[in-house]
Amino acid sequence: QVQLVESGGGLVQPGGSLTLSCAAHGFRLRDYILTWHRQTPGKAREFVAFMNTGRSNRRYADSVEGRFTLFRDNVENISYLQMTDLKPEDTGIYYCHSDVDPDYWGQGTQVTVSS
Repeated sequence: QVQLVESGGGLVQPGGSLTLSCAAHGFRLRDYILTWHRQTPGKAREFVAFMNTGRSNRRYADSVEGRFTLFRDNVENISYLQMTDLKPEDTGIYYCHSDVDPDYWGQGTQVTVSS
């Protein structure tokens, strides 16, 4: 059974950092395209970061380029989204996603950037 479990969210001040985790169960993250997305109330879910299967191609939304970095640990089968210089507009629920099952989304993890 495919499962993605996000964690690591919390409350952080502007300029701070957080690292989110996404643990995969029932399949290998390395075999599928991996993306992260975020959603704020009243807005559609938006793309944040992308990694291909070989980890050779990573792309980021313009709004997070240079501040967020996506990693994947093939041994632990976990993805990490390292976020630095956080801004209030980064607030939202963050989700990882795999094309192993395009319709499946985990519960997400809440990130709040506020002073």
